[in-house]
Amino acid sequence: MSDAFISIASPILSAAINPLGAELWSLRDAQGRDLMTDADPRWWTGHAPLLFPFVGRSRGDVYRLDGQDYPMPQHGFARRSAFAVMDQSDDNALFRLEADDASRAIYPFDFRLDMAFALTDATLHMTATVSNRGDTVMPFAFGYHPAFAWPLPYGGSVEEHRIVFERPEPAPIRKVGDEPGLIARDSAPSPVAGDSLAPTHDMFAGDALIWDDLASRSLLWGVPGQPRLRIDFPDTPWLGLWQKPGAHYLCVEPWAGMADLVGFEGDVWAKQGIMALPPGDARSFRMDVRVVIPPQ
Repeated sequence: MSDAFISIASPILSAAINPLGAELWSLRDAQGRDLMTDADPRWWTGHAPLLFPFVGRSRGDVYRLDGQDYPMPQHGFARRSAFAVMDQSDDNALFRLEADDASRAIYPFDFRLDMAFALTDATLHMTATVSNRGDTVMPFAFGYHPAFAWPLPYGGSVEEHRIVFERPEPAPIRKVGDEPGLIARDSAPSPVAGDSLAPTHDMFAGDALIWDDLASRSLLWGVPGQPRLRIDFPDTPWLGLWQKPGAHYLCVEPWAGMADLVGFEGDVWAKQGIMALPPGDARSFRMDVRVVIPPQ
């Protein structure tokens, strides 16, 4: 791991963050066991990119604002941008990305994106804060994209792992449609039985599973009866689950925003989940990851 990575630790967890993208690169327990992806290049080398200023793909990798088309890569540009390290201590770190000439050429807004990480005992706290430092209303979306180990290092097979939602999730879900990276207009039946999902590699043969009518803001990932990860996302209303079939990770992606629908032709304000941030305002999005030990 590069010396440029920022490391933080608590008595129970340690984390490393790459300032390129302010990307969580690793999360390990006190025994050094990896709780995140192995980033095997046969599947995907990402770890936990931040999705800003848009989530997912814009149709044609272009969005329209005030009658003008702007290029925008899938999931935005923050994940490939160098963040400044604003603060660091043994157990927390703060990273910042601000608008510059390169960003204004494709996203003409004076934004600031602060990404804070803190470790408290068995919990990693992550908070992204988007600020509008300009004088016009700013359209934006934000999402997390962390890849957690599948299987986790606590015993149990791949097939025994479960997503257990905070609440039952009977609502239909969305899937990727016949335009690459765009969301199908038709919904699909929920794969959740009550509050529990038994994921399989085959589920992701057609790309991500997407919940846009989600009751839960928390879930558990792992094998029931073994240590699991509790993932809380109180500020993001939607969720994606994704992997490359056969890989050793499952991405649990809380979103405030989403890719365009198949055939979408509207401007930026008609994109799914776009938020309007007034001048001088800020909005934060929290995600916590906690190792939960079952009672003996």
